[in-house]
Amino acid sequence: MNKVFLIGNLTRDPELNVVSTGVSVCRFTIAVSRRFAGSDGNRETDFINIVTWRGLADNCGKYLKKGNKVAVIGSLQTRSYENKEGVKVNVFEIVADEVEFLTNKGQVENEKDDQVAELQPVEDDDLPF
Repeated sequence: MNKVFLIGNLTRDPELNVVSTGVSVCRFTIAVSRRFAGSDGNRETDFINIVTWRGLADNCGKYLKKGNKVAVIGSLQTRSYENKEGVKVNVFEIVADEVEFLTNKGQVENEKDDQVAELQPVEDDDLPF
């Protein structure tokens, strides 16, 4: 059985393309925190490449943005190729069957507004003490 379930945040905006046969393909990467902390007390993060096709690709390309939280259900796929230097490169990626958008449309916009508000200078008159 080859089935993968992941929840993570997009590390960059998705890349939507159309292959020569006219089929849409969308690629993006999500950051997924590991379940347990390491010996230093920090939880490591893995960066997982996701590939979607056809209508799902169109929706991901249209509605997802960097920072969005998504749940992905799919299968692990491996492939290899030889790069320009002649070195064999192995690629591991998740081919998604389902992508659930977990970030509300306004949530990312509100988070950006909150970050801007945090950077605003505070006048002495505004302090409560």
